[in-house]
Amino acid sequence: MKKVVWIASLLMLATTGMAQAAGDAAAGKVKSAVCAACHGADGNSGANPLWPKLAGQHPEYIIKQLHDFKNNKRTDQTMAPMAAPLSEKEMADLAAYFSSQKRTIGEAAADKVELGEQIYRAGTPNGVAACSGCHGPTGSGNGPAGFPGLNGQSAAYVAKQLKAFRDGTRTNDLNGMMRGVTTWMKDEEIEAVSQYIQRLH
Repeated sequence: MKKVVWIASLLMLATTGMAQAAGDAAAGKVKSAVCAACHGADGNSGANPLWPKLAGQHPEYIIKQLHDFKNNKRTDQTMAPMAAPLSEKEMADLAAYFSSQKRTIGEAAADKVELGEQIYRAGTPNGVAACSGCHGPTGSGNGPAGFPGLNGQSAAYVAKQLKAFRDGTRTNDLNGMMRGVTTWMKDEEIEAVSQYIQRLH
């Protein structure tokens, strides 16, 4: 009986998260015009690899990041003023639109793939956990659980974020998980796994 109650509680939490993330994709498309300058009209950020792809990202994750930018829990000189005036509905609408778009998949540097795949799927001997444990074998992530989709994300952006978690300049990760994971990562490991993620699908 306790197991049934526990499972029911998890399902309720998951569906609550999805309800909070619900939005109007059509309204979000209109609102996204200002986002397109950096993130692209369809959320695939072709102009600069340091700007993340939003296409296909879980709406729950997009909303959380917008909240964190707005509330100074995640710092970025460009995104903070962009997120500041957004209402809950506007955040949900933007998330609905970008999550409905298809993310493009890139290529990886051939000399980085072997090490990158090893780290992503099995971790490292010195204790770095496998990325696939939370983000899934194809990098699709888990929205209700708070794990973003990584598949096809720009290698430059992924590497920048991993280094930010490692040096403590980004601290809005769930229970400090990413800061813990990246503590022992070397630069070459970050570059390799970032390249692998860019081609993952």
